[in-house]
This record gives sequence, structure tokens and C-alpha cells, in this order.
Amino acid sequence: MSRVGVLVINFGEPDESTPEQVVPFLERIFLQNMGLESADPEAHRARARQLAEARAPGLIEEYRAIGGSPLNAQADRQAEALERTLRERGHDARVYSAFQFTAPFLHAALDAARGDGAERLVALPVYPVRGRSTTMAALDEVERGIEAIGWAVPWTGIAGWHTEPAYLALRADGIRRYVEKEGLDLNAPDTILHFSVHGSPLRYLELDDTTRYDDLVAAHCRDLARALGAEKYAVGFQNHTNRPIEWTQPDNEDRIRDLSETHLVVDPVSFMHEQSETLAELDHELREFVEGEGKHLHRVPVPHDDPRFPDLLATLIETALGTLEA
Repeated sequence: MSRVGVLVINFGEPDESTPEQVVPFLERIFLQNMGLESADPEAHRARARQLAEARAPGLIEEYRAIGGSPLNAQADRQAEALERTLRERGHDARVYSAFQFTAPFLHAALDAARGDGAERLVALPVYPVRGRSTTMAALDEVERGIEAIGWAVPWTGIAGWHTEPAYLALRADGIRRYVEKEGLDLNAPDTILHFSVHGSPLRYLELDDTTRYDDLVAAHCRDLARALGAEKYAVGFQNHTNRPIEWTQPDNEDRIRDLSETHLVVDPVSFMHEQSETLAELDHELREFVEGEGKHLHRVPVPHDDPRFPDLLATLIETALGTLEA
């Protein structure tokens, strides 16, 4: 049996709410996406640093308000659970938790997998809906990293697993449990299910060579609403406004302002971890906006610790290994 290395890839967030960690973290993010503003690579690093230093104080405040981001710890636990599950299924597998913008970075995970004697490699970004700045950027970095170290390992990447029936069931069950716990009814006249989606620059959507991200999102939200028996639902995007570029529409605030319902069951549909974009942007910033509109926000927890999730990921890995063997 050949040894399998599995890279479980996540966005990552700083472990400490300090400028020393937050500014470089933001700089890496902005630098990856500087092509959205300029085609001049010479100007990219200076502009990325400028944007990072401008954004850092606000993000540090958010991290301190939520007691630090739990993203990395949740991702590490998911990776550990996946390794146990793969081994229970008879695979000689090692799973490496890696992050795009904080340590341990992808290059370190690749070095570790190679050092451990991996003979096949699977890269799994833990972003349910495929996006260019998340899933595709992560897989592109894996490819560059493998080439950089001259490693002739058979490998494959997994992208866009939001349509998996097991994932849809897991996600719908999480919403259903929360609604029942809160004594809500998704089909009550004053209540609506609102999906909050991670936004994307429109230019990335125009570069998609398959189905566009916003179309994938629309279909995913439709399928979840159907699974829940929700007769009505709304979709809005969490966009960032620190650069003069166009983003997916409508913004959460614009969509919510137009709703007649007063009870909003908000599901962070793009996320498989709690992080600043759920605990701060939704629980603090969006809640303040919603309450200012005279409405009530009921935020569905991210089902990061659902016991079915490691089995789902293990099945994705096994399917991917089948493509390497074909």
C-alpha cells in the first residue's frame, strides 16, 4: 500500500492580535490579489503594505473583540479527525494542516509530506464552494510548490464539493437544529432564511473558465433552501471595500434593507470554520446593522465540529485517490 499525503488547506488567521502578526498576514492577502488593481508588479509590494497597515488596526480590534480567531485550531482538529478516519478505513495516510496566509504555510506542509515518504498527494482546500481567491489560488500554490522542490509525486486537488449529498445534509441539519432550538419557523411570515456568502471581486468571476462562483453559490443556496423546505430565502454577499474594485452583489446590507421580514436566520454558507468573518463581521457588525433596521438577527453556527464531517472529507480523498490510480 502506497503512503498518502493529504494537505488540508485553509485560509488561516493570526494566532495573536498584534501588529507584528496581523500586518504581514494582511500584506500576504493583498499581495496575492494586487493584480486586481495594477499590472505593474514593481508597485505591488508597496501597495500591499500600504493597504495592510491601513486595515490592520480595525482587524486587530475585531480579533480582540472576539477573543482571537478560532479558525486555525478548528482546522487542525479537522485535519486530525480526517487522519484518524482515513487510517480506520485502511489507508496509510498522513494529513497535514496548512494555511494560505499564516504558518504553517503550504511549502512547509509539502516539505513535511515529502520527508515522510508520501508516494501520492491529495490537496483539499476546505472551502465548500470553489472560488478563485480561495480554492483555485490554494491549488495553484500547491502546484508551484511541488515544482519548486522538484518533487515528482502524483498529485491531485479537490475543488467544489458543496454539491455532495452528505455535505448538503450536514449543512441543512445544522440550520434545522438551530431553528428548532431557537423556536423559529423558516416559513413564518415574519421570518426568512438569509444566506451570507463570502464575496468575490467581479474580475475573478469573469476569469472563471467553468461555472462562475456566484452561479455556484446561487445553486447551492437554492439546494439548501429546498432541503429545509424553506419557501423563501435571500442571498447577500460579505464584500470588502478597502480597494476601488467591483464586488459581487447584492451586499448583505442592501439585501437585508429590502426585506420585509423582521427575523433573519443568517447562515454563513461559505464557511466551514468560525473566524473573524463570522464572529466579528456577522455577530457584531451585521447584527448592529440589522438591529438598526428594527430587525432581529439569528446567526446559525458553522458546523465545523459535526461528527459526520471527517467521513465526508475521507470519502472525497478516496475518490481523488481513485483518479490517481486510473
